[in-house]
Amino acid sequence: MPVKKMNGVEDTAPIKNSVPMGEPTRETSNLAHGHMWHAHHACGSHCCGFGKKLLLTFFGILIVYLIVFVGTLTRNKIKEYDYIGLSDRMERSILVEAEGVVEVKPDVATISMGVTTEKATVAEAQAENTQTMNTLVERVKALGIPAEDIKTTTYDVFPSYDWTEAAGEELIGYQVSQRVSIKMKDVKLADKVVALAGELGITDVGQLEYTVDDKDAYLVEAREQALKKIADKASALSRMLGVRVISVMSYSEYEITGYDEYGFDLKSSVMGAGSTPTLEAGTSEVRLNVSVSLEIR
Repeated sequence: MPVKKMNGVEDTAPIKNSVPMGEPTRETSNLAHGHMWHAHHACGSHCCGFGKKLLLTFFGILIVYLIVFVGTLTRNKIKEYDYIGLSDRMERSILVEAEGVVEVKPDVATISMGVTTEKATVAEAQAENTQTMNTLVERVKALGIPAEDIKTTTYDVFPSYDWTEAAGEELIGYQVSQRVSIKMKDVKLADKVVALAGELGITDVGQLEYTVDDKDAYLVEAREQALKKIADKASALSRMLGVRVISVMSYSEYEITGYDEYGFDLKSSVMGAGSTPTLEAGTSEVRLNVSVSLEIR
């Protein structure tokens, strides 16, 4: 069929799109894919940020919890330290005390002896005082008392004053005083040592003491006595109070000390030269106090 040309333009039928109407083109497909990628990326970023915040919040709470936990443990440990050695049931306890006493014969005697000398000068007072004390020490050694049992305890030098209405206080000389402590492991020597005071002109004698040299064995005996008394007391209290002794909570003991003293003041009493007093050692007591705290139920 002949084709009609108009104005030199070929009249052709309209060209149909080669892509079917319902199918996307490559351009539209790429565009849609780009929009979807941007949307997915935005959503992923938002979700990631939220997750990080949630994780940080969780760690923050955990750290606070750990701080509180550690603080609580530390406080509890400090409280435990404060109460170490203290019973948590002090209100359910009784304290029982008793004393053990053992009579013993003393085996050691000690005495203090000395001289006070007054002269116009220090040198004169020292010379006379030293001569008297040296003689005393030599005579004590002659009785069989060793040098290690003789100990100088005091040595004093001081001025001596007199007071008159006309002159007031006036220096009249100097005094020298010296004392020694003598330990006698044979108590029978005490009589002879004291007798030297009158013979040598010893002016200061005192603190004669009879003691036991080794108390350990007697302390053991006194402790046994005290503990037996405590056991008897605890048993009686248990019956009377209607309670039961569970355990010992604490224990303490101490020795009750004292001494027998026999002294002389030769300035106010006269002892003739060569006279020997009769001194009796008698008996001494070793005393021990024991305290026991008992838990009861």
